Amino acid sequence: MIDKIYFIAEIGINHNGDMEIVKKLIDGAKKAGFNAVKFQKRDIDIVYTKDQLNGLRDSPWGSTFRAQKEGIELNQKQYEQINDYCKKNEIEWFASAWDTNSLNFLDQFNLNYQKIASAMIVDESFLEQVAKKKKYTFISTGMAEKINIETAVRIFKNNNCPFELMHCVSTYPMKPEDANLETINTLKEKFNCKVGYSGHESGLAVSYAAASYGISSLERHVTLDRSMYGSDQAASLELRGQIELISVIKKMMIARGKSMYGHITDDEQEISKKLRAHLPLK
Repeated sequence: MIDKIYFIAEIGINHNGDMEIVKKLIDGAKKAGFNAVKFQKRDIDIVYTKDQLNGLRDSPWGSTFRAQKEGIELNQKQYEQINDYCKKNEIEWFASAWDTNSLNFLDQFNLNYQKIASAMIVDESFLEQVAKKKKYTFISTGMAEKINIETAVRIFKNNNCPFELMHCVSTYPMKPEDANLETINTLKEKFNCKVGYSGHESGLAVSYAAASYGISSLERHVTLDRSMYGSDQAASLELRGQIELISVIKKMMIARGKSMYGHITDDEQEISKKLRAHLPLK
């Protein structure tokens, strides 16, 4: 049983390209008790085709898909600010890179962690590049078939790169009946590795249930307001939910305690004397 969970606040693209929102989200994650905040880094000219980028899409930044993607991507200066702000506030940060350029871009910050987004677990060449960095890597398994997960594990083991899998279902928001948390135990048994949970559900119940499976990490999307613009906002937690999530899970972990079979607590001893005073006990 894992006695400590690493809590990751997935800011992702919920900042909408605004550094003031970024800082408020980092502040909230720190207040709630998250260990780290995470972002998503893309070179949009690599991740998307020209036809996609030239397509129509209304957003606060314009009427094309390119305008929307450029609007939510953070630049060099902004990542430098994130690095400084997280150091100042003593909270870890890292990002899931969606392409080689982004992966190498993140090297300059000497981050402790990497993340394989569910979309990228099928790209064996990319997995090799990430594994060669030798940094502890969280690997999300959303939209992955057996062969994809097995291949990812093999690549990271062959490269002696530390990792853990994260059970994930890539729908936004995910329905509770789709969580299939028993998969956590399957992944542990099959690969003999740590397994976390990356949740995209609304609310907290599924994450509480996941914590009871002995996960080593828990990632949830965070937001200032679920009504804000963005595809991930509806599956995200506002500050109140973030605080409740971590507070309750920490109490759950304390409550597991140890086996008391055949023993009673000191407090029970005193109560026992009162409640059993009428019995002919020696």
